[in-house]
Amino acid sequence: MVDPASKDRIVQQLFEWGTGREDLRAMLWTSSRTNPVAPVDVFSDYDIILVVEDINPYYEDESWLEDFGRVLVLYRDPLRLESGCQRFARITQYEDGLKIDFGVWPIELLRKIAADPVLPDFLDVGYWVILDKDGLAAGLRQPSYCAFIPSPPAETFFQETIEEFFHEATYVVKHLWRDDLIAAKYNLEFMMKYDLLRRMLEWQMEFDHGWSVKLGAYGRGLKKWIRSEIWLEFENTFTGANIADNWIALFRTIDLFRKVALDVAAHLGYEYLHDLDRRTVKYLHSVEHLDRQAEVFPKNFNQRNSNE
Repeated sequence: MVDPASKDRIVQQLFEWGTGREDLRAMLWTSSRTNPVAPVDVFSDYDIILVVEDINPYYEDESWLEDFGRVLVLYRDPLRLESGCQRFARITQYEDGLKIDFGVWPIELLRKIAADPVLPDFLDVGYWVILDKDGLAAGLRQPSYCAFIPSPPAETFFQETIEEFFHEATYVVKHLWRDDLIAAKYNLEFMMKYDLLRRMLEWQMEFDHGWSVKLGAYGRGLKKWIRSEIWLEFENTFTGANIADNWIALFRTIDLFRKVALDVAAHLGYEYLHDLDRRTVKYLHSVEHLDRQAEVFPKNFNQRNSNE
């Protein structure tokens, strides 16, 4: 149980607010601010679970959110079923900079989770009990703080990542050839870099650190843990709106992906898909040099402008 007097003013405010509400029976504080090794700064939000007798009044009337400040913007997560119980969330950004992610649970849901011998990941990452009027949380296991730390991928998933990466590259070159910047940026920046290259970079980072690091969402914190020379190469894959520069960025992205994937493959004893890489890059260069007025692919399309 958290001693509210020993914590910051937001937790004190939450404790006092919850104490005064008869229908609110327990309150849990979760996520990074309760994890002793997680980085925390002024923008770190408060993840709070409210355990109430009836979730419907909180769902139907949101005026209670204003008890903590003036709401700037709000994301309404819909009613969802968990362990047979309905629950919902309100992701709340206040004008003064405070951000509180409220989860609202019925009492029965906390009872079920407390009775489970395995702590769910979203609590195993870290939690404190702020308030528990009926001892509902007494059965909760202590957190290990190890949730969401990746494990080495299976070889099939590793190779599927390579296949998907090169598949996305064929979309990038099509859009660049068409001078369709928005679509090209989606496939290059989001799919190839954020989704697939980031995944490979995280695997490399994890084996460098013994598969012990929990990064934040969206690759947050990666710069801190990754090899400095790899991070510099990653930075150099980004560019602006110029189409010619995006062709360069594409091939830099592929070069970095290949370098990191080969390292991961060697570490895990997996096979890298060399033939797929070679043939796809040859195709990409052919599209790069394809006449902008072309109506059909030339007969020798696959033999021209290769990087071999």
